[in-house]
Formats: sequence, C-alpha cells, structure tokens
Amino acid sequence: GYHGSTMVAAKLGGFQGMHDQVGTEFPGFHHVQQPHWFDFGGDKTPEEFGLEAAAAVEKKILEVGPDNVAAFIGEPIQGAGGVLIPPTTYWPEVQRICRKYGVLIISDEVICGFGRTGNWWGFQSLGFEPDIVPMAKGLSSGYLPIGAVAFADHIIKDFFELGGEFYHGMTYAGHPVAAAVALRNIEILEQEKLVDRCRELGPYFAQALASLRDHPIVGETRSMGLIGAIELSSNKAKRSRFKDSGRVGTKCRDYCFKNGLIMRACWDTMVLAPPFVITKKEIDELVRLARVALDATYADVKSEME
Repeated sequence: GYHGSTMVAAKLGGFQGMHDQVGTEFPGFHHVQQPHWFDFGGDKTPEEFGLEAAAAVEKKILEVGPDNVAAFIGEPIQGAGGVLIPPTTYWPEVQRICRKYGVLIISDEVICGFGRTGNWWGFQSLGFEPDIVPMAKGLSSGYLPIGAVAFADHIIKDFFELGGEFYHGMTYAGHPVAAAVALRNIEILEQEKLVDRCRELGPYFAQALASLRDHPIVGETRSMGLIGAIELSSNKAKRSRFKDSGRVGTKCRDYCFKNGLIMRACWDTMVLAPPFVITKKEIDELVRLARVALDATYADVKSEME
C-alpha cells in the first residue's frame, strides 16, 4: 500500500524516499517483497513467482509471530509504484495465508477502486476478499477531496458489541459538499455504466499497448481495465534497467508532453490511466503518440542499449 504521506502512512508504504523524509522509526511495521515479476521474477513463470512472493508474506508473519500481526495492507495493483500488476496466483494465496493465521487484509483501493481495473473494486479483479477497504480518488473522481474506509460486517460488529470509544474525528470529516459530490459521482458511474465501459475497453487497451512491444526499448507492457504501464529496458531479453533509474523515463515523459500526450514516469516505467470515456480511436492515437515519444527517447539512448 502507498496512500498517505503523513508520518505513519508513509511508513506503511514502500517508498524509501518517504521513509527518509518522515525520519522517525515506527515500531511494528514490516515490509515484504513487492510481487513485481519484471524486476524480480528471474527465470520463474509469473505464476510461480506469484506464489513465491506470497510465501514471503507467510515467512514474515511467522518471523514476527502471528499473534503480533494485526493486518496485511497492500494495493491490489500498486499504482504509484509503476502499475505493478501481481501474477494471478499472488492475491488468492496471500488471502489463504492471512486467513490461516487470523491476519486481517486491508485493500488500499485509492487508485483501483470505483472501476479503474474493470470492476468496482480492485480486489474483485485480483480475486480476494479484504476485511477493510480505504478509498478516495475515484470516490469523487477527483472533483473534491474525500476519502472513506469500509469495514466488513464482522469487523464493524465489534465496534458496536465491544463498546468503548473510537476516536476518529477530523476537521473536514463528513464534509457535506464533498459527500454530495461523491454521491453524484457514483450515480453517474452507475447511470452511464462507466465501470462496464472500462471493463469492455480493457482488452482493446491491452492489445493496443502490446503493439508497442516490438519497440527496441520496451521490455514489457501490462494493463488491467484502463490502467497500464510500459517498461523501458536497455535489454528486453534480460529485462535489464537503464543506469541512473528514472533518467530515461523522465526523458520519455518530456517527449510525451512535447507531442501532446500526458504520461507519467515512475522511474523508468511509463504509466497510463486514461479516462473511462476514452474511445477506441483515441486509444489508437494515444499509442501512436507513445510510439513517437519512444522513438525520440530511443534515438537519445541508443548507445546505452546492451
């Protein structure tokens, strides 16, 4: 999970830069290897690697002690990390492990929630059932800031039956205007069947991105629904990275901007999240402009190719 740049939330996430920024160490937070096959899969199939990455969760639970682990938190797809789509074997196995040891699952749906992966929730697309679900961005489609947390029945039941106080008041909690915008946003998603549209366009978007795999510096393309990524590589056969992580990605991003395409660079991973109302014709244009930017980038770094 990534979301939150405040001290505790930053420590929960996996960005070392944020850890360094907030400084103070917090006890009780433990991290495991991210399930990113491109960088860490080696010679294993994605399915084999997914099980291996999930096994790291069990290993960590046993290392810390099951009675000391409250929950496992993660994004179904790690968005800001570079749209890291785990192998299909990963999340179901993580769920099996967590249920085995009585560990709650928290699915960070800030990016994946409200249709981005082709279902209302990322956990539906990845095949698991969480106990707690934080959400934000898609709740209002970004028109106004708002976030929420959903709890499974068996969790919320304890709030009522165990009694005591749960102090969670915040200055702008329950803001009526933001709540009204969120409700209307959800109505539009339902009325215009935008989540269905995202799911239906997903295969076309994936195929369009895949057409870039013949490019010399494209090591992999991947997507789910309408979120995707293009991996830049100095040797696609070895899945090698360029030196000075982020340098080539930033170069490619700048060429994208120059040619009228908004694309984010997460180090040397190019990230795309087009609007749900995009058309097939516009997807074709998106990919055409991406190739123009990739060509320009390749011309600059050709001498660095392995």
